[in-house]
Amino acid sequence: MVGLKPSDVPPPLGVKMASAGAAACVADLFTFPLDTAKVRLQIQGEMKGVDGIRYRGVFGTISTMIRTEGPKSVYNGLVAGLQRQVCFASVRIGLYDNVKDLYTGGKDKAGIVARILAGCTTGAMAVSFAQPTDVVKVRFQAQVNLDGVARRYSGTMQAYKHIFQNEGLRGLWKGTLPNITRNALVNCTELVTYDLIKEAILKHKLLSDNLPCHFVSAFGAGFVTTVIASPVDVVKTRYMNSPPGQYKSAINCAWTMMTKEGPTAFYKGFVPSFLRLGSWNVVMFVSFEQIKRAMMVTKKRIEDKN
Repeated sequence: MVGLKPSDVPPPLGVKMASAGAAACVADLFTFPLDTAKVRLQIQGEMKGVDGIRYRGVFGTISTMIRTEGPKSVYNGLVAGLQRQVCFASVRIGLYDNVKDLYTGGKDKAGIVARILAGCTTGAMAVSFAQPTDVVKVRFQAQVNLDGVARRYSGTMQAYKHIFQNEGLRGLWKGTLPNITRNALVNCTELVTYDLIKEAILKHKLLSDNLPCHFVSAFGAGFVTTVIASPVDVVKTRYMNSPPGQYKSAINCAWTMMTKEGPTAFYKGFVPSFLRLGSWNVVMFVSFEQIKRAMMVTKKRIEDKN
């Protein structure tokens, strides 16, 4: 077997939430440059050119950012990103199994409807209180760090303070509706697809419950999620990054994109989105399974000593 073997005892809620938060932070550390490139590509249609800078493709974007803004620029907003994952992933991923059991009434076999409802529920719950971290993360990633170009924010805490002072609480929760929509879709697709692929692999005995199985399941979940969630993700990014008054609402933002840039605007940054979501899913789910099992091994050892 590759990796730690599954625990004989189901992990408690605390272990699942802690494992999910830690695994998501590990995944962000590995894939954050791809996420930053995705944000830059998504907002390119509304950005005024800065010294003729134009981004082309995910790796071209990363290369341009490193050349013009320095290597640290691809990790703009990382602190807010990690804060987001601690609040966000621990709820949307850590609570998924428990909410799924709630919808099924404790049955061993969960139907597709119960899984979808559980994914949508935990995704929406996570956004409802983690939204400010996402707003700050997106704005930092969109911020161009060039000499002579005024920076909107100098630090994470200053960004929270500045947004609150200038835009109020509504500014910190800006884009909540499209983000709830996006994350209900992402969470539902991501977790349900991972669940179903992993279940099918184990049922047909193609692989055992170990790292290769988790890798294949996570990669498949990442691709399906990107296809479904990309349009909402682009609208969410544009709307959260916009200055006050640019768009009346998320729906107005979507309509403006459609009329000015056409339907392909909703799939801007698709390749970095897939590279990011695919790789993020692989790192996160593999880490999640292993951290969860490691925590259960540690818990058992402590209990045995006592």
